[in-house]
Amino acid sequence: MEMLTPATLRTLLVEHDIHPKKSLGQHFLADPNTARRVAAIAGVHPGDAVLEIGPGLGSLTLALVERGARVLGVERDRKLAAALAAVLDSMTTEGAEELTEHLDAGALKCYACGHRCLIKSGKRGICKVRFNEGGHLRVPTGYVAALACDPTEKKPFFHVMPGSDTLTFGMLGCDLHCAYCQNWFTSQSIRDPEAVGAPRDVSAEELVGLARDCGAPTIVSTYNEPLITSEWAVEVFRAAKARGLRTGYVSNGNGTPEVLDYIRPWVDFYKVDLKSMDDKHYRQLGGVLQNVLDTIAGIHARGIWLEVLTLIIPAFNDSDEELTRAARFVASVSKDIPWHVTAFHPDYKMTDRGATPVETLRRACEIGEAEGLRYIYAGNIPGRVGKWENTRCPSCGETVIERRGFRVLAVRLAGGACPKCATPIPGRWDPSVQETTRTHGIPLPVV
Repeated sequence: MEMLTPATLRTLLVEHDIHPKKSLGQHFLADPNTARRVAAIAGVHPGDAVLEIGPGLGSLTLALVERGARVLGVERDRKLAAALAAVLDSMTTEGAEELTEHLDAGALKCYACGHRCLIKSGKRGICKVRFNEGGHLRVPTGYVAALACDPTEKKPFFHVMPGSDTLTFGMLGCDLHCAYCQNWFTSQSIRDPEAVGAPRDVSAEELVGLARDCGAPTIVSTYNEPLITSEWAVEVFRAAKARGLRTGYVSNGNGTPEVLDYIRPWVDFYKVDLKSMDDKHYRQLGGVLQNVLDTIAGIHARGIWLEVLTLIIPAFNDSDEELTRAARFVASVSKDIPWHVTAFHPDYKMTDRGATPVETLRRACEIGEAEGLRYIYAGNIPGRVGKWENTRCPSCGETVIERRGFRVLAVRLAGGACPKCATPIPGRWDPSVQETTRTHGIPLPVV
């Protein structure tokens, strides 16, 4: 990583026609050593999380990252926020042929997500990070905008190596625009000028090394929508598998058969957010319900371990009728798919309603049970949902994995089966890495 020099700073100011505004408190640091001194005087240490208001051209941001901090930037200047797209355009590579259809007049069709965008030369797809440059599809590569070592249960994966940790990374951009997004700083960075993530250069091998340093047996792509950055994920996962690590996606599920075939050799686990069973609601979020239903069925058919999550939002998707339809659909694919129902809290642009009541989560779990699902979990309200945090044998009711929130209290599996009645419990189990956590249920920063 290189700091900005005065010459580079002047070039950027001219290139983007930027003039410092006192009304926005803009003071661009031209001397990299001054930026370093500011970061040092502020007492920034490796692993610190820093919220930078008005990162500007990134002089101080680079100094903060150089000290090992995780930086979240909120840019007030719309012209500077728009310049982020230009920065990200330089961090791209050729898109996968498997996800590209070449059309007349240099146009392209992209199959990375369910929008299947027709992209003419010089234009972008709906995600804003995949674009057509002279008849060539350019896609993100070589950076992360968010990085942490999480308990695997936070993804949430409840049937994947319980009590282990996961190196979690994300890029920028999304193919949806959910008003309640909890990762909006990264997912909406290109679309919303108030959401500016700071990209950090990193190689696939470096990410694998960080996972091993953290003692994490798994690497997962999340924070933004991983489908739209699948080329980068495959590069990372190829390196991860060569070192014996597992891999996963945490996704909105707005996929295509083409992208599922493309990632299939490299993805071990997949969590899909089933946001609603009402297509009108999905279109409000920028998607189509049927695409997600097809993706859920397609993931399962391809033999990738699948868990499904529904964030229950008051007055949006919390009716008995809608929850029943969701549970019935998941059960129609397989009654062994874990279904997570989690509590909403006001966030981003959806602050007009309160958090999901505990009673609603319990009711959703009971609906799932009535529809024949064998593994149902209530989340985001640890210690208040009783048995719905634990994995129980569907035959005899024995608790085989006990949890509180993201913390695993006990794993009683015997060879992947119930220790009492020997009923197999579906999942991806590996006693050699189970209960090896260093996070103990609390996400840790990664330097």
